[in-house]
Amino acid sequence: MGLVARLLPPGLMICALVFTLPLFGSCHPAQTSEPHRVLFTEQFIRPEVRFHWRNITCPLCKSIFTILDIALLSDANKERVAHAVGEACVHLHLAEERVCREITELFKKDFIQALQESLLWPTEACALLVGPSCGKFDIYAPWNITLPKVPKPPVTPPSPPKPGSPQSKVLVLTDIHWDQNYEPGSAADCKEPLCCRKDSSSPHRWQRKAGYWGTYGKCDVPIQTVENLLENVARAGPWDWVYWTGDIPAHNVWSQTRKQQLSELTVISRLIQKHLGPNVTVYPAVGNHETTPVNSFPPPFVRGNRSSSWLYDAMADEWVTWLPEQALKTLRYGGFYTVEVQPGLRLVSLNMNFCSKENFWLMVNSTDPANQLQWLVHTLQSSENKGEKVHIIGHIPPGLCLGSWSWNYYHIVNRYESTIAGQFFGHTHLDEFQMFYDEATMTRPVGVAFIAPSITTYLNLNPGYRVYFVDGNYQGSSRLVLDHETYILNLTEANHSPGAPHTPEPNPKWALLYRATEAYGLSSMFPSDHDGLMRTFITDDRVFQKFWYFRYKGRVSKVCRESCKTETLCYLRSGRYEQMEQCDLFNGLGGNFVRAARKTLC
Repeated sequence: MGLVARLLPPGLMICALVFTLPLFGSCHPAQTSEPHRVLFTEQFIRPEVRFHWRNITCPLCKSIFTILDIALLSDANKERVAHAVGEACVHLHLAEERVCREITELFKKDFIQALQESLLWPTEACALLVGPSCGKFDIYAPWNITLPKVPKPPVTPPSPPKPGSPQSKVLVLTDIHWDQNYEPGSAADCKEPLCCRKDSSSPHRWQRKAGYWGTYGKCDVPIQTVENLLENVARAGPWDWVYWTGDIPAHNVWSQTRKQQLSELTVISRLIQKHLGPNVTVYPAVGNHETTPVNSFPPPFVRGNRSSSWLYDAMADEWVTWLPEQALKTLRYGGFYTVEVQPGLRLVSLNMNFCSKENFWLMVNSTDPANQLQWLVHTLQSSENKGEKVHIIGHIPPGLCLGSWSWNYYHIVNRYESTIAGQFFGHTHLDEFQMFYDEATMTRPVGVAFIAPSITTYLNLNPGYRVYFVDGNYQGSSRLVLDHETYILNLTEANHSPGAPHTPEPNPKWALLYRATEAYGLSSMFPSDHDGLMRTFITDDRVFQKFWYFRYKGRVSKVCRESCKTETLCYLRSGRYEQMEQCDLFNGLGGNFVRAARKTLC
């Protein structure tokens, strides 16, 4: 074991930390069209990380992983593996020593079991880390779902509803990230990945302090902000229904326990029920932070204590007043469900963690986890047969998913474009969208994935929420989004009363940031309207900078021009994870999207 003991830590530095590094960076997914490997590349080349895995030669990499695979055959080596990861985290200065130790302890059982079951060969691992010249990485190999042989119905472009037609007013809450340990007056700038906490130490005289209602920086929100939000949206109703697209806990991912996660699920679920009342139905989706370790969502074939039953069962218990028994049954199975919202409108809530690049359980098998997409096809075909329209909600936007999952989802949206009337996601914390086009030409818009702004301030944001105005409940309704509004809590004003600058407002108001049709001069928010808006962004920089300001909820430090603008437009266009060459299809750009995006990421 002497040789193994000497070589095991370097192997673990490369392998395990590759999958845990995103924990120490921004929660915003990387906006890139390069292969999966690039997501990890960006994490390793951050200035504060002093290790570059590309310095590892191919033979050394394969030797390390050969020894690692042999070591993991023995359960006795698990503690050595975990210890090596902790040492690597400390010596690479990826986080404070306490954070490194705690996150290693938290992740070791799930990650090592997933690594053992994945049969990750040295050539695959080194292809991922060193590059394709060192092997072939095909754990996430292409796969296809099966579509029914029923012909696709003729597509009829939507038309605006007649004046005076009913509309549904839909509230969307996403990415709450409530921090139980938030402490007003604590250090707003700290060495840990999350600040403004009881253990963030007292700030020095010249350092920023955490505000009462929240803080710009690496901070989540306190419970008083969550309650103030719910009090305000309750007064802003009535709501026809609510979409709640996930992420309850804070970003202290190194120190979370199942007990804490379940407690926060209970508290927030009951607060929403309390403030919105028994007559408003809330339709939740599962976020990537709901579990611990974060992003750890084993597919249903993983049973016992490592499964997600502890989480799904608790969700079913808390949400029983909102969801019927059949929906609770599939929620308990895989974290997804479908339910009729109104006659003629069906909701599908997807567990987008089964498409996530950060879900290390997908190393074991990434082919349509839980058969969720095949189930989605069956549900959509049934709705098409009955003449129903369908709204889809989820946490992670599909354009940020694993390649094959994203490709299949895009294919499904194309097939059922006349049935899918809306897609609603969160996760990025920003106010944005992603486009879907017909697969034949990639020019005709067929759908929009709306991405709502977060309630949390992480990172450097105002808290916000979204309201959708949807074509209402009447015969022949399109159920499409007609308009939307974004509301924010301006923290600069909320934390400082006009007459007493060091005293927070006792009851701050959430203000309208913008209404989409008014801000952009549109008549509706159909896919064709968004496509036209994208073209306006290209030709009228004033309109794009307005979008950029709204995207960050009124909290922008600098304008976005040239390569930043190019990359942003490409991201908005890409409803699936694919090569950015598709951005060449924009009129008059002649490949500038690709060249600029490859040079610079915003």
